[in-house]
Amino acid sequence: MKKWAGIILAGGSGSRMGSATPKQFLELAGRPLLWHTLRAFSESPVGQLVLVVPGKKHGMERAGRVSGVRPVEMADAAESYVERCRREYVGEWGFEKIAAVVEGGAERYDSVYAGLNALRGSGCEIVAIHDGARPLITAERITASCEAAEIYGACVLAVPVKDTIKRADEELCAAETLPRKQLWAVQTPQSFRYELCLSAYDRMMRDPALLRGVTDDAMVLERCTDTRVKLVMGDYQNLKVTTPEDMLAAEVYLRARKEKGIS
Repeated sequence: MKKWAGIILAGGSGSRMGSATPKQFLELAGRPLLWHTLRAFSESPVGQLVLVVPGKKHGMERAGRVSGVRPVEMADAAESYVERCRREYVGEWGFEKIAAVVEGGAERYDSVYAGLNALRGSGCEIVAIHDGARPLITAERITASCEAAEIYGACVLAVPVKDTIKRADEELCAAETLPRKQLWAVQTPQSFRYELCLSAYDRMMRDPALLRGVTDDAMVLERCTDTRVKLVMGDYQNLKVTTPEDMLAAEVYLRARKEKGIS
């Protein structure tokens, strides 16, 4: 088995989904959305996985806001997401590559850093960081991403944009039409040499100024290292489920794959 590891980010609340249950645990084609993501990584050459989930307090607060039940009333009965995911995804579903389940933080970079720290001392050479809410990722794209990281040190899956993109001014008027041939929509996994990624995150977490405006892992490498990030062709079906409309699209794609005999 290659010394590749995956960090699966499943710590978000999914507020735009409008559900008390975080989107990564909602049912998609008869299974939890996260199950589809984990299956793809289990079928890939990635040797171990770190699953980053919501903290217990975060999960109770989210459920309380949606349901109207105060978090304090739920505290005793609530099972932490760490406990639940170990029981369900490791124990019941049998995803044996999950080496650790850890709590995420308030921001995406906090959750990534928690995952990177869980891999310290593991012998990991390449780390693939993936949104748990991208259930249509395939083992082939995961492999391509990790192989590119071995060569270039840092890479992201991405697809050329199909639409014309305009930059807006402060009055929401079109200020500039950007050259479409140069624009790519970035996806995950974003894969890196582990030590390179960890050192970049260590540096960023020590300097709050470097945290401003960070939206993905490639930005951390761009700010904290001299390594250029390679774009690797992704898949237009590798969408991030954010809204109920995205769930419907993911269902359609999964149904089409099943009809074609693609598991």
